[in-house]
Amino acid sequence: MSADPERADLDARVLAWMREPGFEPDEERFDSLARALFTHQFERCEPFRRLCRSRGRTPERVTSWREIPAVPTGAFKEMPLRAFASDRTLHTFRTSGTATAARGELHLDTLELYEASLLPTFRRMLLPELGNRERIPFVVLAPSRTEAADSSLSWMFDVVVRELGAPESVVGLDLERALTTLASASEPVCLCGTAFALVHLLDALAAQDRRLALPEGSRIMETGGFKGRSREVPQAELHVALGGALGVPASRIVNQYGMTELGSQFYDSSLARPEEPRRKLGPPWARARVLDPVDDREVNDGEAGVLVVTDLANTGSVIAVRTADRGRRLGDGFDVLGREPGAEARGCSIAADEMLEGTRG
Repeated sequence: MSADPERADLDARVLAWMREPGFEPDEERFDSLARALFTHQFERCEPFRRLCRSRGRTPERVTSWREIPAVPTGAFKEMPLRAFASDRTLHTFRTSGTATAARGELHLDTLELYEASLLPTFRRMLLPELGNRERIPFVVLAPSRTEAADSSLSWMFDVVVRELGAPESVVGLDLERALTTLASASEPVCLCGTAFALVHLLDALAAQDRRLALPEGSRIMETGGFKGRSREVPQAELHVALGGALGVPASRIVNQYGMTELGSQFYDSSLARPEEPRRKLGPPWARARVLDPVDDREVNDGEAGVLVVTDLANTGSVIAVRTADRGRRLGDGFDVLGREPGAEARGCSIAADEMLEGTRG
């Protein structure tokens, strides 16, 4: 529980929404909570306040959640973006990076909202046909939480397996163990991992000249994850290869869009809404918009731009994040088109100047 009564009340309001059985958008509720959180973060996160003031966006002037300034992901590499005292930090998630690259950090004084957001979203988008008390075996190709404590992805998988997984679930980067578990499965399984890890799984099968036929009803979740790798496989090609090697149709292979800087995730709609066009969807307490990178107007359906996410799960940081990814607006969802060249560096440079204004001697 936060030591700040106002923050505790905001957390309670967001958590109440996350724990409700319904999963429907509520524009009025979202706008009210987003602007209340904006006011709270404006008052308590000094770098964010400087950014907002430089853009003329103060709580008195912001009349809609769409007007809340979005912080570029690169800024999380430059300074701590906390709306709480530093000594209240409970955990820190860090972006992946090389030994020489700066890593973005999301500081948390609670993990309750992160876990409360991910579980109902994962269940609805990956396990829509399972009842609330049913469990499924997971095979997760990712380091465990103990092996990668600062990885939000490893933390997510730990929570999902703990709360939704059957006892025979396995987690780790042991390909032989994963293949043995998959080959012996007698009931539907959920295979999860980064795209790069799944490519290694395909390579291991190819080296053994093997193919598997996972039980009907199995599904695969891949999270992307080729950043910094010399080898990259296009998503469509990867899904075809996974289907051929594991016997899982493309309609049951779901890509997840998530970021260290966010508390909520988005998923392909193919399992949750199979009768509709595939697109990324998230929970009602998180909204993704596609904006023109020049004037920040929301683009029309089918048009491309930069992805900006407003996430109420980010109560202790900043709720609006400008990604470095290009997306295409698809009705109430979006599609990811890839990284926007130079976007993170440009956006971070401008934001950092605004956030540091007045602190230089």
